[in-house]
Amino acid sequence: MHVKVISFGMLKDWLGSDAALIELEDGATVADLMRALVADPRHGGRLELQLAGIAVGVNAEYATATRVLRDGDEVALLPPVSGGSARPGTARPGTARPADSLGDIPEEPTISLTRERIETEKLVAAAKRGEDGAVVVFDGIVRNNSRGRATLYLDYEAYEEMALGEMRRLAAQSSERFGVRQVTMVHRLGRLQVGETSVLIVVASAHRAQAFDACRWLIDTLKQTVPIWKKETFADGAVWAAGEPFPRELQIPQAEAKHES
Repeated sequence: MHVKVISFGMLKDWLGSDAALIELEDGATVADLMRALVADPRHGGRLELQLAGIAVGVNAEYATATRVLRDGDEVALLPPVSGGSARPGTARPGTARPADSLGDIPEEPTISLTRERIETEKLVAAAKRGEDGAVVVFDGIVRNNSRGRATLYLDYEAYEEMALGEMRRLAAQSSERFGVRQVTMVHRLGRLQVGETSVLIVVASAHRAQAFDACRWLIDTLKQTVPIWKKETFADGAVWAAGEPFPRELQIPQAEAKHES
């Protein structure tokens, strides 16, 4: 059978931007594919380190090392995503609160990826309803420096189908977990200049505590699990941003990527 392998972020620099068809035996797993990639002489034995700690998507959904592949599957190799956590550690769990008023009845979230400027004020205004007691906004912007280097611009790319699915899943989880009424999440792709909004999250709720907790949880979790990558261009060079490690349950164990001799 054949599977199509695509890669993103720093892995794309190693494997190339074009999709590759890989031949495997029937019944092969994700782990078998990883071993085949590491053993491929075209990579000069240098791929094992780059595959450590990555996650894998099969047909736009996260998959484990034991996932059995089928002919025609699309397998995405996903390095740690764009990162940018405000502090060490994982996303704050928050405290779930059941819906207790009209304002807490969840509505369909507004989720999108765009290559156009994010219209923050318009989206915030659209999220508000008369029953809301709070609207909390996270407006992530491109700053002019990173780790002591002057930033010229950023480039964002995504595994778009999977990213949208993960964003919708997070929005649904935040409504269930925190009891908020409405969530808006919009992320820019392409080239962004200093001062432009890269990601906007708007949470509307009857209660401020729910809105604050849900907004913080959404941005922290997005930065760990949604397949979007950031390339930073500085005055003296360009690098893919080192992302936060994937949650352990999403990582393909390094041992699975090793070639068994």
